[in-house]
Amino acid sequence: MKTLFFFFFYIFYSAIVFGQNKLPSKYKTQHVIVIVIDGPRYSETWGDESRRYIPRMVEMSKRGVVCTNFYNDGHTYTSSGHAAISSGFKQALENKKGIELPQKPSFLQYYLKKTQANASKAWIITSKEKLWILANCHDSTWKDQYTPSYSCGKADGGIGQRHDSLTFQKIMTVLKQDKPNLMLINFREPDHSGHKNDWKNYLKGIQDTDSLAWEIWKYIQKDSYYKDKTTLFVTNDHGRHLDGIKDGFVNHGDDCEGCRHINLYAFGPDFKENTIVNQRYVQVDISATIAELLGFTMPHGQGKVMESLFYE
Repeated sequence: MKTLFFFFFYIFYSAIVFGQNKLPSKYKTQHVIVIVIDGPRYSETWGDESRRYIPRMVEMSKRGVVCTNFYNDGHTYTSSGHAAISSGFKQALENKKGIELPQKPSFLQYYLKKTQANASKAWIITSKEKLWILANCHDSTWKDQYTPSYSCGKADGGIGQRHDSLTFQKIMTVLKQDKPNLMLINFREPDHSGHKNDWKNYLKGIQDTDSLAWEIWKYIQKDSYYKDKTTLFVTNDHGRHLDGIKDGFVNHGDDCEGCRHINLYAFGPDFKENTIVNQRYVQVDISATIAELLGFTMPHGQGKVMESLFYE
């Protein structure tokens, strides 16, 4: 009898210590995808009452939550905005060459440590090459440890870019072949055209990336691996200057409302549907919410769980 008791005690203890990722979760989410659409102003997305440039987001909103009070309250540049989303830590990063790693580990690294999964189960796929930095960090206890797979721009390290259509092809290939549990995505438009002072293609970039997010949203609802088990966030790294501030939509980087106010859409089995949330949230709250959903902690994180997104 005593032997049997110790046997079951060992099984229970082993499950806690060695198999934490297999313990029951109070959430249905098993996979998370974060799509970052680079650099639209809120005034051309959800802030436009007609929402003419984001028709797919309007359709998606019927099955998810839109936060109308979402902000980049840190540094309104691409590298810093993405790092705030991925690491939950606000920091000023070199923005042009992709030569400075984030200070803290990302939610992808935390997840890979918790689950001891292969790197192919967590992916970073970006149109901008410089965003390869999101796969690692400076923290001495995390650097080069539990790093996710990544495909960024034309090659690894540097400042090159690839067209969003090519990034989308890579995303779909990885989803079908590797079946990752986590994915962080960047589409370069409409930021790419905005910096060229090309208003027409800036607006087209919003429409095109709206359609790409829609295709991913549809896929995770049809594929048996992802269906009813996947949470999707669609957001931005920063906005752009408002008209009359500096050079307007062409650039970004200060604390004007245009640069700070961005969009957030959230969809998943644990989130409300057809809901508008007005509570203020910020970029670092995304990683805190992912950690909550997947059952790990990010001690350095500056964010909070976005509780109003969840079913009550």
